Amino acid sequence: MSSPAARPHSAAPRGHLRARWPGTAALLGVVAGTALQLQQRELASVLAHAAALAAGLALLASLVLPRTRSGLRLARAGLGAAALAWGLCGLRALAFEGGALAPQWQGVDLRVTGTIAAMPQARENGLRLRLAVESAHAAGDPGPAVPLPQLIDLSWYAAGWGGESAAPLPAVRAGERWRLTVRLKAPHGARNPHGFDYELWLWEQGVQATGYVRSGARDAPPERLDQTWRYPVEQLRQAVRDAIAARLAPAEADEARRRASGVVAALVTGDQRAIDRADWEVFRTTGVAHLMSISGLHITLFAWIAAAALQWLWRRSARLCLAVPAPHAALVGGVLLAGAYALFSGWGVPAQRTVLMLASVALLRLSGRRWPWPQVWLLACAVVLLADPWALVQPGFWLSFVAVGVLFATDRGAQGPGGKRAAARFLHILREQWIVTLALAPLTLLLFGQVSVVGLLANLLAIPWTTLVLLPAALGGVLWPPLWQLAAWSAELLGLWLQWLAGWPGAQLLLPRAPLWAGLLAVGAGVLLVLRLPWGVRLLALPLALPALAWQPARPEPGQFDLLALDVGQGQAVLVRTAGRSLLYDAGPRYGTSGDAGERVVVPLLQALGERLDQLVLSHGDSDHTGGAAAVLAQQPGARVSGSIDAGHPLQALRLVQPCVAGQRWRWDGVDFEMLHPAPELPPAAGAASRPNARSCVLRVQAQGLAGASAGRAALLAGDIERAQELALVAAGAPLAADLLLVPHHGSRTSSSDTFLDAVRPSVALVQAGWRNRFGHPAAEVRERYRTRGAALVQTAVCGAAGWSSATGQVRCEREAGRRYWHHRVDEGAGRQGADVP
Repeated sequence: MSSPAARPHSAAPRGHLRARWPGTAALLGVVAGTALQLQQRELASVLAHAAALAAGLALLASLVLPRTRSGLRLARAGLGAAALAWGLCGLRALAFEGGALAPQWQGVDLRVTGTIAAMPQARENGLRLRLAVESAHAAGDPGPAVPLPQLIDLSWYAAGWGGESAAPLPAVRAGERWRLTVRLKAPHGARNPHGFDYELWLWEQGVQATGYVRSGARDAPPERLDQTWRYPVEQLRQAVRDAIAARLAPAEADEARRRASGVVAALVTGDQRAIDRADWEVFRTTGVAHLMSISGLHITLFAWIAAAALQWLWRRSARLCLAVPAPHAALVGGVLLAGAYALFSGWGVPAQRTVLMLASVALLRLSGRRWPWPQVWLLACAVVLLADPWALVQPGFWLSFVAVGVLFATDRGAQGPGGKRAAARFLHILREQWIVTLALAPLTLLLFGQVSVVGLLANLLAIPWTTLVLLPAALGGVLWPPLWQLAAWSAELLGLWLQWLAGWPGAQLLLPRAPLWAGLLAVGAGVLLVLRLPWGVRLLALPLALPALAWQPARPEPGQFDLLALDVGQGQAVLVRTAGRSLLYDAGPRYGTSGDAGERVVVPLLQALGERLDQLVLSHGDSDHTGGAAAVLAQQPGARVSGSIDAGHPLQALRLVQPCVAGQRWRWDGVDFEMLHPAPELPPAAGAASRPNARSCVLRVQAQGLAGASAGRAALLAGDIERAQELALVAAGAPLAADLLLVPHHGSRTSSSDTFLDAVRPSVALVQAGWRNRFGHPAAEVRERYRTRGAALVQTAVCGAAGWSSATGQVRCEREAGRRYWHHRVDEGAGRQGADVP
């Protein structure tokens, strides 16, 4: 027999990877091909994706050819896997896109039959439903079937909300078949810088239309047809959620117990909406939000506990151990039980990713292969992306896999199983939490612009308390309901600890959102800091993190200003920035009882930009202009407030609102601000003139001239003034000329009179109005007036957030600048079609 030295090209021992293994290149290719595919603004053709798929398969098949240079093999593996991933993802996207709602069925009453596919979400103003469509036809016309997407999301409003439902809502349960009259529209979400991508979220959920149930007196009544066996997991989840609420939060329960009940329900069933919004704020501030939603940590902990229990039970039987080794049985059982828990908790995307990762690692170990941790990590990434390519653009994906990679890299036992006792394993988990908290802090700043300063201290108690007390009691209550009382008590005690920490000064660090290059350097710094390296090397992390920590977004030059009209739906919010100051004109609408534009749009944007408002101007008291003001004032304690707000308005109790009056002037950084309306002598009026619209604050902003010009560009923010106020301004000789006009009253036909437009002569007319809003804003005749005068009409419903600079006079549309193929394609005419929302 020849010696090993005489066989340099012999195969590596089973289970170990050879140097320059092509599999590594293939796994990297899957990640790269997926990333490239997700950058497409428009999907390529079916032929292009099919060709890429075929080319990828051919390149991967060529790896079996003998006598191929290792470098060429690596290139073939990487390019082949990239082409394969690119083609597969594109074909899936094309197939899904083909089932979209046809434009002619938007805003049309349809009679739809379908099954409730998920447990309904209760809201103060009604229900939120997900319906699996079986059939549909036009309401009142049982003729040809109407093709609809397979899944649609519906709001069913209670009596008194929108004038739709004339009777109390019935009890709706998952698995029931219903026949409903609905009005649908394509998925459309707000598009703002650093904002949540609602359209991507719906795409990942498989939902291709949203709408609401029509149940008014003139509509065919909703019909419950029967109860089916479909969606049994959702039926069980709803039954458990309702049982938790009945036991822990009856009608006489106090506020603390009701909120604790929501936490328990969220941990058991994955219903995150059950948690009170105030509690979510505390969880985010203290850095424990990952413990209160069904995340990868929960699934992994459950798998570990289940595997340990199963292994202990398995070893009690010699016959079972002889048939299947206990470690193998525990590994398979742990993954299967973790999958069952993920399925019961709603099979959310983070849970799916974790189960796929656990299954990949388990199969690798069962096959007897012992790969280095980077290959194991890449394998898990590739498997997840092949199953869900769009996870790559979700923050949760990066948080999960960076955390796993850091734990692999810092754990000397990551390449093989250890035989630690329970106490040692628990201490090991605490050490891992410290490492993950430190390493993920820069990534959290990059993704969210904030990180919890007290997070390590909060998690020091929250992790063991949640892992050993709260979560076991919550899950155990499914088998023995009295345990839910223990879970509620433990949730209340944990809440007291977290509220105390959240009240600390500086409990949360808020920084401007850094660009990608600076964020990546900071992420590298966090990883470098926790690696097992000499401290002299680790300290190099500090200069790497400095660009992200000290980053400040670019601002206008002195004498110039920029303006950003936020996409807040049917409402108004405009941010004006000079070289060193900022002003917010209106704060957006309130979205019923579910929130407002302040907390959802304005505050996150101000945090991402690192803005400290100098002044908030509330044009008048209507809720579509002041609905988000309370959230803005809470986040901006130093802002001065002015506006046309009545003395009895609730905002007056939060902060004194100084009246805005024509003639008020000030200068910031060489930029002139002047209030043109209302007049100081404006007497109380009756009839239409007494409406808040008539007293809207009209603000003109003027930049300095460039290149020797006497005056620079100007913007006119007109609130909701109507024709009478427009004519009064023209008659008074007010300086109305402006390059940009914030169209009065969202483009209502009661405003934008010919005389007023001739006086303003705008180059850009900016409309802030909701897509397919029920008012029909902007009105057709108003649009025509601007077009005949050569003004570019920019609608936030079409453009998303619209940015404008006095230095260039150019408009930047967020929807166009950040377009991807899953985003809604909106034409200008569609933006004003109304009567879609009650």
